Amino acid sequence: MPTIHPTAIIEGDVTLADDVEVGPHCVIRGTVRVGAGTRLIGSVYLTGPLTLGTANVVYPFACLGFAPQHAKYDPREPGCGLAIGDGNTIREQVIVHRAFTDEGPTRIGDGNLLMATSHVGHDCRVADGCTIVTGAVLAGHVELGGGVTVGGHAGIHQFVRVGRGAMVGGGAHLSADLLPYFLVTGRNICRSVNLVGARRSGMPRVEVDRLRWIHQTIYRRGWSTARAVAALRENAGEPLVDECLRFIDDSKRGICRARASNPPSCAVSGERHG
Repeated sequence: MPTIHPTAIIEGDVTLADDVEVGPHCVIRGTVRVGAGTRLIGSVYLTGPLTLGTANVVYPFACLGFAPQHAKYDPREPGCGLAIGDGNTIREQVIVHRAFTDEGPTRIGDGNLLMATSHVGHDCRVADGCTIVTGAVLAGHVELGGGVTVGGHAGIHQFVRVGRGAMVGGGAHLSADLLPYFLVTGRNICRSVNLVGARRSGMPRVEVDRLRWIHQTIYRRGWSTARAVAALRENAGEPLVDECLRFIDDSKRGICRARASNPPSCAVSGERHG
């Protein structure tokens, strides 16, 4: 049987695995599934549709599954909800909103760390092993690849994609796509490769050197994006080159620049698009 503190409130179609711990003053409402080994430390609010996988730890005052902050969304509609994987740590006052569209739930994968007061907006897709640092904000429809780090108080604009292993520096504003294992600082300024992240991932030296070459080709030669991409295509067949080419080809917002630009205002929360 799950361990449920007597002050907790549980209403609706709620399923708790046998060893789930529900701490004091937690509220669980709607269609909610909580997997084995998950701990709700206390004062956690879950609302469905929500699936919370196994071995997660959720700290006080986290709010998971509430309606999107979107002017056109009826908060009475359950929508596609929120799906969170396994082994995540969700710290104090984290907010993750359920989906606005009918294309599937907002998704958070496995083994992520969401630090205190961070926010993940509706329809986001967060892969595995990401770290979202205190105060960072992901607007709606943001996609993070595996192993991404979003620094403290950084803001990521809606529909932006961040490639695996990349890093958004603390306080940075990102309104264009960031290539895998690249590092952005300031406002859309891609100054370097995320060498620390690449090395920690176990990337071989030859691939780290290839990343440096890709960065130099795109950002350091003074070439147009079209010319830089043409140079990358001449080296097609290299796995990292091919990954970056696919990322660029799929980009709808364009990729970051090497120097300051004047991007659109970074509407990181409460967006009114649609």
